[in-house]
Amino acid sequence: MEVIGLQLDILWENKPSNHAKVREMIERAEPPSGSLVVLPEMFATGFSMNVATISDSDSRETQDFLARTAVDCRVYLLGGVVTKELNGRGRNECVVYSPDGHEIARYSKLHPFSIGSELEYYTPGESISIFDLQGFKIAPFICYDLRFPEIFRTAVRSGANLYTVIASWPIAREEHWVTLLKARAIENQAYFIGVNRCGSDPKYVYPGHSLIIDPHGKVIAEAGREECIIRANLNLEELLTYRREFPVLDDLKPEYVKK
Repeated sequence: MEVIGLQLDILWENKPSNHAKVREMIERAEPPSGSLVVLPEMFATGFSMNVATISDSDSRETQDFLARTAVDCRVYLLGGVVTKELNGRGRNECVVYSPDGHEIARYSKLHPFSIGSELEYYTPGESISIFDLQGFKIAPFICYDLRFPEIFRTAVRSGANLYTVIASWPIAREEHWVTLLKARAIENQAYFIGVNRCGSDPKYVYPGHSLIIDPHGKVIAEAGREECIIRANLNLEELLTYRREFPVLDDLKPEYVKK
């Protein structure tokens, strides 16, 4: 299966411009039909706490854009959106649309970045999400979630063998981003697609450094600091063979890991 990550310099709270940029990058990538294309966290607005302004609940601008683009480009399209609850608080979510325009998965960030005040404006999610695609079982997560290995263990016990982590991860902790992605891939014997933004916003500078990592922790595609496209072909049979030949996951203690 071909996977493609789009590393963006997101224009602050400017949905139309970010939508146009994403569309142009996807068309330039010329993804094969049925590819999985992954966009960063809050790709249409940047990592904003201004829920009332950027929410997609009423207009559905970004969700409709994702659905329409998935159809037009014949891809599975995964990206970060903001929705709003009745109480005015936000949900930092990841949604996935199929080539026929249907939503096939939705995940709400379990760990809002409390240190950066996200928890003051966004409600945490309640559960993981896993969807099937071309034999893979894919678990999407968002940014700060990467620091909490227990949720990745929960997903692997539910069958996950490919993880996506979409992010607005700041440059100050770039090495953490790389190291934790590799660690999560190794310990769960799974492919990882980490798609981070680049550029800056009113509060943070972002390094990009998006990565695709194999189940051994080897980097198979890597971005620098600028806007770019990364891609790789993932081999499900090689992953399953590796798990059979080195069955580390069989030794998980279920009493310590929820399912």
